Amino acid sequence: MQLHTHEWGDGDRTAVLIHGIMSDHRTWHRVGPALADRGYRVIGVDLRGHGRSPRGDYGAELFADDLVDTLPVGADVVLGHSLGGLALSLAVERLRPRRAVYCDPAWSLAGVGQAVDPAVFVTFKNADASRVRAFNPRWDDTDVAVELATIADWDTATALALSGGHLQDRTPERPLVPSLVQIAGEGFLFTREAGKELARRGFEVRTVQGAGHTIHRDDFDGFLAGLEGWI
Repeated sequence: MQLHTHEWGDGDRTAVLIHGIMSDHRTWHRVGPALADRGYRVIGVDLRGHGRSPRGDYGAELFADDLVDTLPVGADVVLGHSLGGLALSLAVERLRPRRAVYCDPAWSLAGVGQAVDPAVFVTFKNADASRVRAFNPRWDDTDVAVELATIADWDTATALALSGGHLQDRTPERPLVPSLVQIAGEGFLFTREAGKELARRGFEVRTVQGAGHTIHRDDFDGFLAGLEGWI
């Protein structure tokens, strides 16, 4: 499936941004321009069922296949957040970027506490600004507005299709290209032990302390600092 994309900049290097569930390329409204300022042509993609991309059947492998159908092979760096990180890991062998960055990737939803069933995200479909702020107290008004807009354009069937297999561990056995895993210090997906295991498998692991799951919106400066040497 060919996906909708949005671009920032026209630099000689290429960076790709892949969002998480309920979102689309607009989640990167600060990251895209920041990378463009560093000399990148930046491509933000809308996963199927999100933003302006087509609807259809859903599943982790289909999200990955769409990336291969849509994105250039051999990008300088590809960043995937949450579901985007999962999709990237399933496509990375075919996309062959020079570097991959997994931002709090949704490889296992067993996490640090009670397991999370993706179906729970359906309850956010009718969220208002107060609910978004309650879950994301560090976000500014722009990010709250972006979240409401992307939720409005999101097909809840994407979450339902991922439900049921939520305890399946899809953590890669090893990185297929040089890879960084950026972990949210206040996130719900990774224990300290999980981070150590990723390092043992050959990933570079960095934690952005104090940031929640959507690191680039919780702590933009910390997010960029955590990418030093990778972008």
